[in-house]
Amino acid sequence: MTEPKNALDLFRTAYEHRYTWDSNFPGYRAEIELKQGDEVYTGQIQINPDLTVEVSQIADEEVKQSVYTQVRDVVTHRKRTSFEQAHGKNKFSLGEIHDTGALEILVEGDAMGSNYSVRGDQISRVSRVMGRMAFVINTHESLDTGEGYAAHSYDAVFRNPQTQEIIKELEFEDTFEKFGNYYIMTRQVVNSKEAEKVITTEFNYSQVKLLELVAAV
Repeated sequence: MTEPKNALDLFRTAYEHRYTWDSNFPGYRAEIELKQGDEVYTGQIQINPDLTVEVSQIADEEVKQSVYTQVRDVVTHRKRTSFEQAHGKNKFSLGEIHDTGALEILVEGDAMGSNYSVRGDQISRVSRVMGRMAFVINTHESLDTGEGYAAHSYDAVFRNPQTQEIIKELEFEDTFEKFGNYYIMTRQVVNSKEAEKVITTEFNYSQVKLLELVAAV
């Protein structure tokens, strides 16, 4: 009879099943088109081998910063960090089982007050409090790359942790394609709802080239 896994083992397994880029990741360059309503902006982005981000050819500083933030979020999700480095100082315990079958994982020792839910071998929910902001991210669908899971349909709800008032709701739909040995996002659609106003933003990436191939030309 198999011993039931404890909270640490369950969370470690799910954490290590996330799709991340390995240490040989060469970086890449791509053309970016950002659409929001009737407005369209184009430019170029580059993620370097050290995972630093460059955004160029966008004159509007606010749009440029929006693209930079989005690409930095891409790096955050794809950056490979060992479980020991990320969570080695934390303690984990089992919480409730949700209606979806996901199991709540409670965390002690995390400075940002994080809790998680695990369904199968995937992290399906992240709940975190950061100062005056609390947010919950729920993953609905993931892409199985064969080397880990990449969430492609998920939402985020931001609340005031004192009043539980909803400040903002975001829905994400991500599209990935494989270039060389790596899966790279080629499209993201974000529906943002704030104060009953819904704004849809599209990030479309084309002419994606791994930097090792650019250097070889």
